[in-house]
Amino acid sequence: MEGLYQQTNKQVHEVQSYMGHLETSDKESVHLVENEIQARIDNIFSNLERLEILSSKEPPNKRQSAKLRVDQLKYDVQHLQTALRNFQHRRYLREQQERQREELLARTFTTNKILDVANMLGLSNTVMRLIEKRAFQDKFLMLGGMAVTCLIMFLVVQYLT
Repeated sequence: MEGLYQQTNKQVHEVQSYMGHLETSDKESVHLVENEIQARIDNIFSNLERLEILSSKEPPNKRQSAKLRVDQLKYDVQHLQTALRNFQHRRYLREQQERQREELLARTFTTNKILDVANMLGLSNTVMRLIEKRAFQDKFLMLGGMAVTCLIMFLVVQYLT
């Protein structure tokens, strides 16, 4: 068990150093480094499964400390896995932003498109003015309805009680 623990611990430290290389690697080799790190993490997880089995077979006086050490390694590896996923997510977002930027730079704007947009905005302004006028009229209808309702309630209470 001790040999497998040392080997797994060494692999965890190697993955941590590879994570440092991941930040400095160029765009072409970043996928290779990510795949290498993921393969090593998978290997570490398989070692951890074996270590869990072996730690349960330890003598009772050493079992608790063995399980604690294995759990600590598992915790470290889960953090490495999370860090790798976060890096991949950030890289994906960066690549997506670069693609969108390139698409915008490659797009050509013609006068017809600009006129179409202006016409659409003009229609939108007209619609907005109609909505504002309607909202102003609706406010008076609401206040009038509230006044009539209050008057009816007052009259009902006054004459029926």
